Parts: sequence; C-alpha cells; structure tokens
Amino acid sequence: MDEYEAPDWVKHTLHQGIPSDAVPRRRIDYRSLTDRLLSHPGRLSVCYFMTLIIVVMLLLLLPASSRGYGVTSPHIAFFTAVSALSTCGIPVVNTALHWTMFGQAIILIAVQLGGLGVMTFASMITLGVSRRLKVSQRLLTATELGATKLSEVRGIIAVVLTSTFVIETVTFVSLFPGLYRNNGGAFWWTVWQSLFYAVSAYNNTGFTPDATGFHVSDWNVGLPILVSAFIGTIGFPVILNVFRTTVHRRSPRRWSLHTKLTLLTTFLLVLLSFSWFIANEWNNPVLFPPGSTDSSKFSKAISAAVMPRSAGFDISWVPMVSEQTKVFMSGMMFIGTGSSSTGGGIRVTTFAVLLLICRAAFANRRDITVFHRRIPRQVRLMAVSIAVTCLTLVYFAAIALIIITGCDFGDAIFEASSAFSLGGYSVGVASVQQPASLYVLAFLMIVGRLGPMTIAYSISKPRPASVVRYPEESIVVG
Repeated sequence: MDEYEAPDWVKHTLHQGIPSDAVPRRRIDYRSLTDRLLSHPGRLSVCYFMTLIIVVMLLLLLPASSRGYGVTSPHIAFFTAVSALSTCGIPVVNTALHWTMFGQAIILIAVQLGGLGVMTFASMITLGVSRRLKVSQRLLTATELGATKLSEVRGIIAVVLTSTFVIETVTFVSLFPGLYRNNGGAFWWTVWQSLFYAVSAYNNTGFTPDATGFHVSDWNVGLPILVSAFIGTIGFPVILNVFRTTVHRRSPRRWSLHTKLTLLTTFLLVLLSFSWFIANEWNNPVLFPPGSTDSSKFSKAISAAVMPRSAGFDISWVPMVSEQTKVFMSGMMFIGTGSSSTGGGIRVTTFAVLLLICRAAFANRRDITVFHRRIPRQVRLMAVSIAVTCLTLVYFAAIALIIITGCDFGDAIFEASSAFSLGGYSVGVASVQQPASLYVLAFLMIVGRLGPMTIAYSISKPRPASVVRYPEESIVVG
C-alpha cells in the first residue's frame, strides 16, 4: 500500500473540522535514482556525457598520458576531454608532441564514443539496465537517429554501430598504402596513423596523430579522409534511407524528404564554399603555395570547402585567410552538417527550412512545400527555435571571449562558431594562459554535441497540456 504524507497546510485544516478525505494528499516518491534517470532520458543523456568527460579528464591527468611534462594541467585535460567527446577536435596543445601513445589512445576512444552519439549510448545503457526502452527514451532516440517508428529504434542502433565500423574500416584500408609510402615502410606506425585518421575523419574530429597534421597535397591520403568526413556529415538517417532504397532497387525519387533536402542543401553549400575559396583566396600563398598547379589548387579548394563545416583537419592556413573568408567560414560552420550526424551546427535541414519559411512568407503562402511535400508546423517552429537559441548563444559567447581575451569580434565569432558547430578550426583566441576562454568554448562544445533541445528537456518538468486557447491577434513585423 502506498504511504501518504499531508503537507502542513493540510494538517492545519484538520484542526478546523474539515474531514481528512476532503483535502488532497501527496504520495511520497520512493523511486530510486536509476528509475528516475531512466524515466527522464534527457537527464540520462546529460549525466552520461558529463560522466564520460570526468572519466576521460582523469585519464588524461595521469602522468602516463603526457610526454615529459609531468602532470597535465586540469584546464588542458578538461578542454581536451570535452573537445574529443564532442567530436570538435580543437587542440589546445600539439597532440603528437604533448600526449603519449596512451594519451592519444584515450583521445581516440573518446572521439569514437562521442561520434556514435549521446542518445545511442544512453539507449544502450537503458537496454542493459532495464532490458527495454521506455517510450520517452525511444522518442528521443528516434529523433536523434531519424527513426520514423518507435519499433525501429533497436534496429537503427544496430545499423548505426555497423555502418560506423564498416566505414571506418574501409577508410583505414584506403589510407594504409599512401601512409605506408609516406612513412618509409614503418608498418606499425602506419597502422596507428591509419586507425587514428580513419576514426577522426568519419567522426569529423580535427585531432591528428602526428605533428604535421593532414596534408591534402597527397591525394592518396587526402581523398579517403575527405570522402569519409563527407559521409559523416550527412547523418545516419540519410545513410540508412539511401542504403534501404539501394537494397530494394528503388529510384532516388523514392528517397525521403529529409534525405533529398539534406543532400541538396549540402551540395549547394559545398559548391558555394568551393566557389568562395576559388574567388577570394586563389592568390593566398598559405592556402595555395607558390608554384602549385591549377589541379593542386582545385584539390585544396575542395578540401577547404568540405572540411571547415565540421572536420577541422589541416588548420595551419586558417589564421592567414582574409577577414571576409573568416566571416564566411563562421557562417558555414554555424549551419553545420546533417541532422543526426557526427558533426554539429544548427544542421543543414534547419537552415533549409528557414529559407523555405522566408520564401513562403515573402510570397504570402500559407503552406511551406518542397519536393511536392508540405512541412509540418511543428518542424517549422522547431527550426526557428533552434536557430534563434543557437545564434543567441554563439553571440554572447563571442562577447565573453572578447572580454576575456581582448580579441577582435571577427575572431571571437569564428572561434565561438567553430566550438558550437564542432568544426575543430581555431584562430588562436583560446589559450592555456587564459583558462576562462577554454571553459567558454568547452560549454559551447557540450551544447553543440548534446543539442539545445536535449539540455532544455533535461532541466524542464513535464506539464499537462493547457485546455485554454487564447484569442488570436495579429502584430506588425518587418
């Protein structure tokens, strides 16, 4: 039998002669902490992610993780842990020179765990503890993984894990010959480099296992990394949908609206970025060294068009681009990658929906349509909410960086956009000498990895739907 305890005001009314059964009574909640977390998947995701950050940070603090520097600073360990788990990849120290093989292995494992997705592992924890997924957990997992039915969640988790390791294995095999020649036949070092690059590329993380980083001039190495990073940016729902239609030998016309909109918007953004670098940075001696052939310049332009949206490899040229290119790259990073991908940003589908909303508003159309399909009202509201919330967050984070470091507004926006979108690029705003700047960027990475909606859901309390609908009244905008 449930036990009840009346609040003080109820006890007071009993002395006034009011019957005890005429006042409400509150039931004492004896649920364990595990049951409470499992019933609130948003909090489970946040707790899981924060636990991983603490564990990785403690491992990086061990003397065995660093090369001849003693114990690593807590600021460096915390920032590196967040950067790896969020798949951002902004390095505050040189990965090859500071971290030992053990430390690099910890970073690589953290990158893999972060790239597989917070809700994926939270769902796996739930399955392991309760042997089943609750409806609320399935809803959040379905949203992250792109499932159209709750019954698909278990199968999609298996597809996510399988596709991740298959793509990383293919990338590893493709990278090995080129790296083996570059390393002069050093077999085991080539194995480690190929593994590190394969995991980092697909998970769109800018960490590299050597001091030189990624050089696109060697197309035998650059092309597999570029293709793997691009596949990682389109998202699990697109990969799953394309795979299913291919297996069933269906035409691309049968792709889902999400797949069509993601691929079209991604292609247009890459084309725009490629054209921008060709037009504005063609004579940049850092990005395009003197003596480079036109084909070499085009290959580097392709890499520059794809990588800044999330991957973050080869960051040596970034601080030397023009100011207008920094602003352009900030916008591309803020838009980010596909939904449910290993990257970040507001997502290309969110950006596409915003453009469709503008088109419908300017044309005075009631419905928002694309590819002969109508976009639901809830999706439109979610797109606007995400864009406004994230833009506000990046803007105030940039102001905080200016106050802390005294940098220019353009550099601050670039750094904040890169951290939020998990882009991995840096112009040197954050430094170990100013730990507060590291924590500002770390906060943006956490929000970028978890997503603002997951964090909002984790701190909110469910409320019953309102039965009152207020009268509608128009206002003047624009």
